[in-house]
Amino acid sequence: MHDVIIIGAGPAGLSAALLLARCRRTVFLFDSNKPRNGLSQGLHGYLTRDGVGPFELRALGRADLARYPCMTLHEDTVTDVRRAAGMFEVTAESGRKERSRLLLLATGRVDSVPDRPGFQEYFGRGVYHCPYCDGWEHRGQPLAVYGGGRRVIGFARDLLTWSDQVTICCDGPPEWTGGESRAAGLGIRVITRRLLRLEGGAEGLTHIRFETGDPLPCGALFFNGECPQRSSLPERLGCQFDQDSSVLCNQHAAANVPGLYIAGNVRGGRHLAITAAAEGAEAAVAINEVLLDRAYPSSSA
Repeated sequence: MHDVIIIGAGPAGLSAALLLARCRRTVFLFDSNKPRNGLSQGLHGYLTRDGVGPFELRALGRADLARYPCMTLHEDTVTDVRRAAGMFEVTAESGRKERSRLLLLATGRVDSVPDRPGFQEYFGRGVYHCPYCDGWEHRGQPLAVYGGGRRVIGFARDLLTWSDQVTICCDGPPEWTGGESRAAGLGIRVITRRLLRLEGGAEGLTHIRFETGDPLPCGALFFNGECPQRSSLPERLGCQFDQDSSVLCNQHAAANVPGLYIAGNVRGGRHLAITAAAEGAEAAVAINEVLLDRAYPSSSA
């Protein structure tokens, strides 16, 4: 019986595991080692680790955890979690079963890359979803936003932080009307022609080609698509969700399911690695306080 089982060893799970180990809690950490940002050329905006590769960051985190004897890391994919008699039983793909008093889900999300020619090929090499993560590397270059949804103009406006050459590629008629004038007022070009494919070379994306007309030079293309939960465990455990498919939590990272805590992209808010790490620390403190209160109940007098 462990004090805590953590599922997911990205920045959120690793951060929580480190703090809980330092609280002398017995922690069992499951990790499938399939990070959301695995195709990224470098992780940015993470203090002291700006530009580090995503797998290198995970390796550094694992090395930190190896110093603590109360910490166990097991590389495996969790397939089932059951809650009964005030505890959690976790089953992995290998058949391994572990039990714990509390459970932390840090299973993350997946990015739904548009199913158009070239997007998957250049994902992480000129095709991105977060300008805060990758905008600086393409500062001053011609940038594009893909999509014709109602939020795309606001997203394109955000890109003006990094370049004054921003184009919206709607890939057909947009959902909105009158948006061209608002975009024009911001100095943003709108192209409604159908996209044919993305083009580039070994260094990454260089052009967007359309079914008609001239290609568009492009240093980076950003999309703002769906990012569903990587795991079905939050839903199967009975978590509540908001309109963006984020698990609802209170201010201390606790879900509506007793004993269950949430950290990282599973929750709402900014999907930044450093934010996920902070949420892991927040969850760890909340978990430790619950365990402490169970062992040494506060006086009601």
